[in-house]
Amino acid sequence: MSSAGAAGAAALAAAIAQAVKASGVLVRVEPEDFRLLLERNHGGLVVTATGGFLGGRHDYLMSYKGLAFFTRSKEPIELGGDVEVVAAQKIWIPS
Repeated sequence: MSSAGAAGAAALAAAIAQAVKASGVLVRVEPEDFRLLLERNHGGLVVTATGGFLGGRHDYLMSYKGLAFFTRSKEPIELGGDVEVVAAQKIWIPS
């Protein structure tokens, strides 16, 4: 990904995080539940990021029916070909 593409992805992830912070609606789910929601979200957008020690964690964020769903997994989740994927440097979730 080019530096402009990475900057755009980071800006998009920041915008989603800001929207979540403003609305206060964030649903944390288990990776399997996220995958099941993903199957319903045809043509949706998923923001991904890796982190942790040596990239040992995979974070996922998507909007579905007006709610933002977040999950964290030790293993990558198969996203399928019908969603748009944006790779961000980091997904920050308010605690």
